[in-house]
Amino acid sequence: MSPWYGVTKVSITDCAKVDFLVKDRILKRFTDEIAALERELKIDLPKEIQRAREHGDLRENAEYKAAKERQGIVDARISMLKRRVSDIQLMNLDRIPHDRAGFGSTVHLRDSDGAVLIYQLVMPEDADAEKGMISTASPIGRAILNKEAGDEVKVVTPAGTKKFELLKLSTIHDAE
Repeated sequence: MSPWYGVTKVSITDCAKVDFLVKDRILKRFTDEIAALERELKIDLPKEIQRAREHGDLRENAEYKAAKERQGIVDARISMLKRRVSDIQLMNLDRIPHDRAGFGSTVHLRDSDGAVLIYQLVMPEDADAEKGMISTASPIGRAILNKEAGDEVKVVTPAGTKKFELLKLSTIHDAE
């Protein structure tokens, strides 16, 4: 039998489209948040700080302290988001495996009770367990990475080790 049996041809342009769509969606969300936070940092918070200063003694002024604290939090969040944007722009989705679980993969797992669970491996910022989107950095996400259909997945949790069988795998490259 040919080693290429069952392999679907995917063109470089198809991979580039998927690469662009995934990165574009995440980058847009981050840049929108950065813009909103920068507006708050440069326009809204200075007004709040000025208003609080007008109330007098800054040592015992709760409004002033709260506004300054918020300013630090917003500044830190902007720095973190800019760092993530830079990391994502450098991310090469072509290096994600075509035949094993990786970022963007959708996996069908069967637990020891026979229940089938469906998860998509996403970035930590997109994780939402209720929607079936788990981070590649989470314990179950790390356990699933680089697994193939038919593999056993062992997840170490505080309650003990849980075992799953990886029934089906769709990678980011399988998208149209």
